[in-house]
Amino acid sequence: MRRKLPARVIAPLACATAAALIAGLGHAWPRPAPAAAQAASLRTAGWSQSWGAAMQRPLAGGEDEGPNWSVEGFGDHSLRQVVRLSAGGAQVRIRLSNLYGTRPLRVAAAAVARSAGGAQAWPGTTAALKFGGTRSATVAPGADIVSDPLPLVTAPLEKLAVTLRFTGATGPATFHRFTTQPAYRASGDHLSDVGAGAYTRSTDALYYLAGVDVTGGTGENGAGTVVAFGDSLIDGVGAAPGADARLPDALAERLAAARSPLGVVNAGIGGNRLRHDSACAGEKATARFARDVLDRPGVRAVIVHLGANDIRDTPGDPCLRPGGPATAAQVIDAQRRLVRAARARGLTVVGTTILPMKGALFPVWTPQVEKNRDAVNHWIRTGGAYDAVLDADRIMADPADPDRPRLSYVYQDGLHPNDAGYQALARGIDLRGLR
Repeated sequence: MRRKLPARVIAPLACATAAALIAGLGHAWPRPAPAAAQAASLRTAGWSQSWGAAMQRPLAGGEDEGPNWSVEGFGDHSLRQVVRLSAGGAQVRIRLSNLYGTRPLRVAAAAVARSAGGAQAWPGTTAALKFGGTRSATVAPGADIVSDPLPLVTAPLEKLAVTLRFTGATGPATFHRFTTQPAYRASGDHLSDVGAGAYTRSTDALYYLAGVDVTGGTGENGAGTVVAFGDSLIDGVGAAPGADARLPDALAERLAAARSPLGVVNAGIGGNRLRHDSACAGEKATARFARDVLDRPGVRAVIVHLGANDIRDTPGDPCLRPGGPATAAQVIDAQRRLVRAARARGLTVVGTTILPMKGALFPVWTPQVEKNRDAVNHWIRTGGAYDAVLDADRIMADPADPDRPRLSYVYQDGLHPNDAGYQALARGIDLRGLR
């Protein structure tokens, strides 16, 4: 049975996606000016990000979300993490982050292999990664590093196993708190192991690995990256573990079926807010937007879903401190800041309405929260700030009570989409608006 997720992680968010949407549910606005579109096209040349995650400060795990290794870090260990690419190419490289590290991160060696499921690698596919021509790398506190290009032909939706070897204490680890794909740890040097026997421990979190980039793919529309940016709905709360069933996953599958070379990056953080940092849910969205969206290689479009954690009313929740519930006007103002930043870089920007919150099995809803949700959603639909709107609210709403989500689309917490809900949202995306 899937464990119950904590209230602080399962903060509402209505997904996100690209340009035009389900007939009658979305509103398309004018595309960026030609000069901005040309600038965006120039940035997509070369490398694109095929997989990515938003990094967070070390945080001890709890009873609900399970343990993690971020506070203790790593010592004499091999760390294997499996990622599913959204777009393929002829070369790959990885990005490692020591954003919240307290000391230099020393990586003795790193390797990539084709995944054979779990912590296993396909025999004969392991290849060493290099950094500036050497096998080892040191990442300064607050910095990240990109590996040298590795010739490796990859296909959309292919899974890679990325293994990092540490020989000394790393200190607390920069990580991503929630994931549906475990990370695996082995004591000692098991960098090139094909089997999973040594990888006896796992956690549902990611460590240091911030992105996997590709280049050299083919496609008449060229390469590029779509970043899904937001809170727990983007992060994938409610999706089945190990099933690649989150909204960005479903979008990547649709793009792959359409033979589009676009990459899709999941830059969601469960519980994230627009206006305030959180010890549990990362830096505020307005502060992390440049790092998690604008600075990713090849980005041409961003899907935004935020605001639910700002307006919700959950007294006593330590993850909502500092700052109490925001007004609709404050949420709208913060979203406008994100749109302006994206516009300045020539990106297509897609807004997503906040999904129904009434009926959640933890306290997030009040009549005032509903008033703010309605006001924010009305602005997203009609304000003209976004190039397009995905009306997740109407897609997810119960026809008998639109303030509640329909049971066939909702996870057991009564709020987040289940796999069917995420698929329904993904089906509302007009892929032509992302290319």
